[in-house]
Amino acid sequence: MYAQLAWRVHVVISPLSNARFPVPLEWGELPGAEAVPAARRLVVAIVREWGVPLSDDALEELELCASEVIANALLHTGERCVVTVRWRSGRVRVEVADRGAEPKTGKCDEEATSGRGLLLVEALADVWGWYPAETGKVVWFEYPETGEAPCPTHGWGTAHRLRSLGEVTSAVR
Repeated sequence: MYAQLAWRVHVVISPLSNARFPVPLEWGELPGAEAVPAARRLVVAIVREWGVPLSDDALEELELCASEVIANALLHTGERCVVTVRWRSGRVRVEVADRGAEPKTGKCDEEATSGRGLLLVEALADVWGWYPAETGKVVWFEYPETGEAPCPTHGWGTAHRLRSLGEVTSAVR
């Protein structure tokens, strides 16, 4: 009986709270515009949880780029996509895999109400690109660490009189 039940027991350990280093996190998103806001907020929450030194401006840009790339994958393919967030070598990388063909890039009509997402990613992200995958493509972008961490209250209030380590060290001397 125990042998039959053993395969049903799953131990779930959150990499966010138990890893000694940031491991890449990956999840699937179901198609539809309603999935985009939660997915982009999750990208930012992961980056904040890891303590990646990005300025508030860089975090906002990262969130906007994530929103565009995830929306493109979900809306243009009408299928599920897979989002991966990595932090290594001083860079945050967001990848979105979908079953679509080559992404549409280039100029769009000035009167068009869509078609500017990847142009926005190109303008905001440090680098971006795409590569073919076994069943579609992966669109990715990266942001380098800025050395300036966001407010440690993560938007839940205001932190007053905080100093950087350098300021504290010089004040003690």
